[in-house]
Amino acid sequence: MRGAQAGSASDLEALFRAHWGRAFRAAYLVVHDAAAAEDIAQEAFLAAVRSLDHFDRRRPFGPWLHRIVVNRAIDWARARSLRAAAELADSLAAPEPKREGVEQTLLAAIASLSPEHRAVIVLRHLLEYTPGEIARLLDLPRGTVNSRLRRGLDELKERL
Repeated sequence: MRGAQAGSASDLEALFRAHWGRAFRAAYLVVHDAAAAEDIAQEAFLAAVRSLDHFDRRRPFGPWLHRIVVNRAIDWARARSLRAAAELADSLAAPEPKREGVEQTLLAAIASLSPEHRAVIVLRHLLEYTPGEIARLLDLPRGTVNSRLRRGLDELKERL
């Protein structure tokens, strides 16, 4: 982290390699669009790099980066939801190889949630953050996180 903050290209590259996979996955699980997820993760990583001088090295980099990624993914998803319903329906199909059965059904159900519910469910159940960590990541009260988790899971239960 010190080298990256000092501008070392090799240290920035190592930081990127260490965190790229989870950043992309977090964005993809919120927006369900591989190209958008790649753009979101790249933009978030660039924003994080530009703000490294403000980063507190006593804290882990990953959660800080995930906060940036998830907030950008939520913003993208909100903007996307304002477009025509047909375009949104087409974009929700996973661009990865066809999955069968329960996994595909679950991913489709998660994709149909609101961006706010989708984000907390992805962070909690797919990226394994605690509700307290999610509250800090998204700068929300813990009660709001718990409420969104409960409502999102209730919606998933109805759809499944």
